[in-house]
Amino acid sequence: MARQRRKKNLRADVNLTPLIDVMTSLLAIFMITAPLLTNGIPLTLPKGDGKSIEGPDKTLDIGVTENGSIYLGTQEIKADELLPKVQAIIAENPKIQVMISGDKNASYGTVIEVMALLRSAGYTQVGLKTDAKVMTPTAGKKKG
Repeated sequence: MARQRRKKNLRADVNLTPLIDVMTSLLAIFMITAPLLTNGIPLTLPKGDGKSIEGPDKTLDIGVTENGSIYLGTQEIKADELLPKVQAIIAENPKIQVMISGDKNASYGTVIEVMALLRSAGYTQVGLKTDAKVMTPTAGKKKG
């Protein structure tokens, strides 16, 4: 007598429940820690419209705070130290774009002094960083 062997049907399913649990936990961790990872100077940029820059690694950010302090990246520097440091950074990366982030409550004169200092050294392609302007349906209409 021949014995018949019964083959068990094997299922090749993947149980997604543990994967979803892990992904949900990671999402919660990243949502909590992401705001803590941003380091920079506290600036309230003015609203404006303009084209965006490709990435932070392609820009040299010079910040002017409300009280007139000048920052190169996240490091506070004096006005007379600004130009040598900018020249050294641009010598290493000549394609870097220079951007000035002036707080909307900063003195207009301080921002212009920084721009004039850069222009006197030959950097004529200096941009001003702004927040994106929120367009409203009535923004371009005349009242009357």
